[in-house]
Amino acid sequence: SASAASGEGPSSAGDAPPQQPPPPPQPPSRYESQKRRDWNTFQQYLRNHKPPLTLGRCSGAHVIEFLKYLDQFGKTKVHVAGCPYFGEPNPPASCACPLKQAWGSLDALIGRLRAAYEENGGRQESNPFGAKAVRIYLREVRESQAKARGVPYEKKKRKRAPSSSSSAAAA
Repeated sequence: SASAASGEGPSSAGDAPPQQPPPPPQPPSRYESQKRRDWNTFQQYLRNHKPPLTLGRCSGAHVIEFLKYLDQFGKTKVHVAGCPYFGEPNPPASCACPLKQAWGSLDALIGRLRAAYEENGGRQESNPFGAKAVRIYLREVRESQAKARGVPYEKKKRKRAPSSSSSAAAA
């Protein structure tokens, strides 16, 4: 019975600091807040879809449709093939080419939605955000934007090369 009383009352004051109220819950991280906003936006998109879609009936094709829908809110100028600034990273003047979502934003969005899908009860095997079609679409967006904007997306590959050769040398 001594062990039952050890965590309570003044008798525990000798071996532990006085009881303090629990710290207030931490606000969600920026990532968690963004993930919740993205998930809510996608849920809204499903509700407004014609005909309305349930999450269980959602496929990679619907996810791609959602990404294309988001382009109207994009802020990245993507030059069309006929534009004189096609392939120019820093065009000298403005043009009528469309604004779209940047590839990096879409890629990050899909990562957050993939996680949110599984956190909200979706099975990993049926996650539409991880569908092959979505990965292919993102790759095509990256390549077309890189061409249109004259911005190479090779930076990460160069960083990885030395570490893989050094680990091979160590082995």
